[in-house]
Amino acid sequence: MFKFFKRVGTVVNSELNSMLDKAEDPVKMLDQFMRDMETDIREAESAVAKQIANEKMLKRKYDDAQALAEKRQEQAEKAVEAGNEDLAKRALQDKKNHQEQADSLKESYDRAQADSQSLRTKLEEMKKEYQEMKLKKDSLKARAESAKTRTKMNRSMSNISNDESKRGFERMEEKVMQHEAEAETSEDLSESNRSLDDEFDELEKDDVDDELASLKKKLGKE
Repeated sequence: MFKFFKRVGTVVNSELNSMLDKAEDPVKMLDQFMRDMETDIREAESAVAKQIANEKMLKRKYDDAQALAEKRQEQAEKAVEAGNEDLAKRALQDKKNHQEQADSLKESYDRAQADSQSLRTKLEEMKKEYQEMKLKKDSLKARAESAKTRTKMNRSMSNISNDESKRGFERMEEKVMQHEAEAETSEDLSESNRSLDDEFDELEKDDVDDELASLKKKLGKE
């Protein structure tokens, strides 16, 4: 008999969660558990195959011994019919030996057959349990990956919302506001300069007009 999943007994009972809590990487641990279970199943399959081979061997030996015992029975009957009692006795004695051997082999064969059936049943149970654990592993891996993603997101959000980041953002905002104020001041100065130039232009324009009026008066063209 072999022991179910000897390497991963804790995986198939209530200690799974506590083992995962201690694991640095639950996903890697789950994968290792599944590899160990697969190894146990392969070993169990090998044990079942050997047991079945032993069962077949005992069956073949039993069939041979039983067939020889029956053959000696038929030969003893022929010897009696032929009137050869000595030959009949020797055939019956040999039949007895083979029959005893056949009976012993039959007992061994019956036990081997029962053991083979028991091992087959347990192997099927192992494979069923493995499939159940595989589904559970897939679910746990998905949960673990989701937890990692949430942790990364939370850390990123924490970095964004921490005081240092806020202060940095505020400093940049102040600089932008300062640049905007400087731009507005520059525009005001430019506008002021333009207004002053316009006044001088008007002043020069007025001087020309006065000169033109004086010239007309002089020439009597008013």
